[in-house]
Amino acid sequence: MMIGMMEIPGYDGRPLVHQPELLEEHLFWLGHLYSCAHDEDTEELLFGADYEAAEVYHRELLERAEWPVFTIPLAAGHLLHVVYRAWKDDPGVDYLLHHPSWERALLLAKDDGHFMGPPPLSWPELFSAADNGLPGGSTADSHSRLLLLLPALGDASIPDSATHRLVAALSAVTAAEAPEELAAALVEGQGAGGASRWTSKNGVRVDDGAYSYRNPSNAFALTPEDLARVSAAFMS
Repeated sequence: MMIGMMEIPGYDGRPLVHQPELLEEHLFWLGHLYSCAHDEDTEELLFGADYEAAEVYHRELLERAEWPVFTIPLAAGHLLHVVYRAWKDDPGVDYLLHHPSWERALLLAKDDGHFMGPPPLSWPELFSAADNGLPGGSTADSHSRLLLLLPALGDASIPDSATHRLVAALSAVTAAEAPEELAAALVEGQGAGGASRWTSKNGVRVDDGAYSYRNPSNAFALTPEDLARVSAAFMS
């Protein structure tokens, strides 16, 4: 398990610190999944009686001098970093992909008020990252990995196992009172950017999300080379 200070090439910010212990906190997950709750009913299922406590916890998390980072290892030495960007006037969560041979990390998504980037992950990619069992990250627990990446999900093609997987994850790492109902709502709403449609050509997966860096039709999309790199990283 990674601990201590770290750097992400090409990413500017305050001192970055691996803090896997935060993944053991119920209140952390409430704030982390907030962008996946697209209506009041889902918010109520997510927060229950802990809304105010979660709000205080998340605000204090984003006021720290050091920025929490969580890392999930992917195929062929790739690393997916989830960074809590704690700029006072521009807080949010950044999802970055890096490989030791690259000069700089690729920004896949920004989960904040601007919603730039989502959805960078399809359901198969989400499950692959959660279940690969590779060592060296912030957690080897598939439930924690799945929920950590859920805000970056967007895929209209929903697998039969999606709700079951979310029920298991919510039951394992949160204190949600109705995990079945919450899971169903999260599957329907998906991540911060909502659902999109995915296609694959020559092994490169792209989507049609209006705010997605993996939609080649967007002016701000990743380059064709980087789109191929991202697809390769999520191959199990």
